[in-house]
Amino acid sequence: MNSAELQSFLDEKVTQYNTRDFIDSDPVQIPHLFSQKEDIEIAGFLAATIAWGNRKMIIKNAHRMVELMGNSPYDFVLSHQEKDLKNLESFVHRTFNGQDFIVFIKGLQHIYQNHNGLEAVFAKNQEAFSMQKSIHEFKKVFFDVPHATRTQKHISDPLNNSAAKRINMYLRWMVRQDTKGVDLGIWKSISPGALSCPLDVHSGNVARKLGLLKRKQNDGKALAELDTQLRILDPNDPVKYDFALFGLGVFEGF
Repeated sequence: MNSAELQSFLDEKVTQYNTRDFIDSDPVQIPHLFSQKEDIEIAGFLAATIAWGNRKMIIKNAHRMVELMGNSPYDFVLSHQEKDLKNLESFVHRTFNGQDFIVFIKGLQHIYQNHNGLEAVFAKNQEAFSMQKSIHEFKKVFFDVPHATRTQKHISDPLNNSAAKRINMYLRWMVRQDTKGVDLGIWKSISPGALSCPLDVHSGNVARKLGLLKRKQNDGKALAELDTQLRILDPNDPVKYDFALFGLGVFEGF
């Protein structure tokens, strides 16, 4: 395919997969449970944090997280008591356990009480065509509460050459202005053009087959390479192509 044919093919796949039906099998359904901004962004952040492994298990455990917070994430983050945190100790999703969950609740409380919320922290260090520095600085602020060193692994740092797939997916949910209603687009202070594709094994393999990516590893350098190509296709909404790459990989075995 030449570049025009490739763009036409990918645009067609975006149209095919960027629909409300996508929500039913994706963890983006978790923030869609809520209408208040803070509930949406907290539920989305926690769901994205555990978004690796079997998708049905991700969704099941993300619903469990919400239930453990009394189905009121923002109120729980701000107003929880120690006994409420005790109830989180039994939670586990792969290597993310109850102690990690408790640290995340405290980190979120710190951000809302002292840094004006999640959107403000991510927006503060955004660059014109990158959220990588912003994610790096967010991680420092988030873990400015007592925590076990092991818990830090649950937030990737793109400045350490991580593709930071889960945080980039979360930012897509919060920032992208989606006319089809999958991504929520509730954060208006960050440009969708600054977002990065959530690069994982599926999107990476498809991108290589289509000639959008040459690097073998799915790391920060690969993400920069893929971002460059996607911004050529659409500088204002480059991460819409995540729907095409992911859909081709997961649903079509491309």
